[in-house]
Amino acid sequence: MHNDDEAYLASLGYRQQLFREMGGFSNFAISFSIISILTGAVLLYGYGLKFAGPIVNSVGWPVVSLFTLAVAASMAEIASAYPTAGGLYFWSRRLGGRGWAWLTAWLNMIGQVTITGGINIAAAIYLIGAATRIFDLRGAFLTNWYFQLAVMIAILIPQVVINVYGIRLTARLNDISVWWHIAGVLLITLALTLFGKHHNPLAFLFSFAPTVNAYEASSTLVIGNAAIPSPLFRIFPSLAALYQLAPPALLFVLALLQAQWTYTGYDASAHVAEETVMARLNSAWGIFLSVAVSAVVGYLMLMVLTWCIPNGDVAATAADPYPVLYVIANNLGPFLTNLIAVIIGGAMWLCGLASVTSMGRMWYAFARDDGMPGAAMLKRISANGTPVPAIVVTSILSVIVCVYAAAFYVVTSISTIALYLAYVIPIFLNLRNRMRGRGEHMTLALAPWFLGRWGSVINLIAIAWCAFIAIVFMLPPNELVLWTMLAFALALSAYWQVWKRAGR
Repeated sequence: MHNDDEAYLASLGYRQQLFREMGGFSNFAISFSIISILTGAVLLYGYGLKFAGPIVNSVGWPVVSLFTLAVAASMAEIASAYPTAGGLYFWSRRLGGRGWAWLTAWLNMIGQVTITGGINIAAAIYLIGAATRIFDLRGAFLTNWYFQLAVMIAILIPQVVINVYGIRLTARLNDISVWWHIAGVLLITLALTLFGKHHNPLAFLFSFAPTVNAYEASSTLVIGNAAIPSPLFRIFPSLAALYQLAPPALLFVLALLQAQWTYTGYDASAHVAEETVMARLNSAWGIFLSVAVSAVVGYLMLMVLTWCIPNGDVAATAADPYPVLYVIANNLGPFLTNLIAVIIGGAMWLCGLASVTSMGRMWYAFARDDGMPGAAMLKRISANGTPVPAIVVTSILSVIVCVYAAAFYVVTSISTIALYLAYVIPIFLNLRNRMRGRGEHMTLALAPWFLGRWGSVINLIAIAWCAFIAIVFMLPPNELVLWTMLAFALALSAYWQVWKRAGR
């Protein structure tokens, strides 16, 4: 079986360098762990409530889930044709050429670094909050961004060490992570259902109850410790007027960041394809099933949490620095509350571990094709079969991006947009080639995980959704994301010209 995988990889132009030791479940596990409903859905639970109230969970989560499944299915089909480390940029190269591949790679690399930064700063924020509640800690420093960064680094170091050690241990921990997440969700839902003190009526779950003034929450652009009035509102006064009116539709789509950021990182199953047995099928199923299982399990958890909001007080819950812990602590006794807090913290750490794995592989793969500065160093493989320089360098960058952003939701928006732009490029190229009848595109002969006659429709839905969220998540209060992405675009355009002239 390994020989078949290695032979197919050789037909794509690469020799086997990484150790092929992951089965289908482990491939699914790495994407499921990065999606981590106990990370994104927990940390951004209050963000969604502030902008839309309970309806963001009861309606917003399934809406985002369905559209994300279209993206995942479109990616899974392509992954089954091209099971290589780095995945997405190689797909774009086969489907669209060098320029498309280069753009996809840089978007994916930016997204991988920012999602890892977002996951680990989220874990740091959460663990500080959990320790504060468990041990009754006090002090303003506990909510200081730079103290949170210090905790983030402490979380990151063992993740890097384990990834450097080898893929076998990392894969085993990802397998454990699946059951850890599922057990955690079951404990939360059963405990709140059976022993919760507060159960709201059914109508409450579908209520629209924003607790934040959209204009006030969005009128300031924060960079580090500096704050300036929103340039976007000055350039477009009509946009400022729209935020002052705050129509429900606007607030609802802004709140969708809670769900959409949770559904990031499932390209990890493609990035570890060269370490997966029967990669053409297992990497495709890993992408799709990680989203599908997360959709069901996440919806169960979010609905129970919302059902148990104390006294139906959305404002008090959303205002708490740790809203999920607030719900649990006001419903359950200290023992169960502390146990759940520890389980959630462990899930977040495991999520970060998987993200470091995926990030390192993606950067290694692009360096292998000499696509970036420092490629000679970044493409080195250790005796353990791991890309150590790529793992270390990208982990350092994930900390630096958090120093710049100084707000968790800004980091999450950058990662969401960059990753989904990287996801959508090969999907677009595949559909374009199919519709114009030339160039490579997915067929049953090429892609054993094949969408058949529904492929074009699913691709179109995926493309439309990616375009929609790219616009929405650059709007205030995530305006820093807009200017950051524009700066990235200018820098990448300049670098592309240099890279192209150098004949790369």
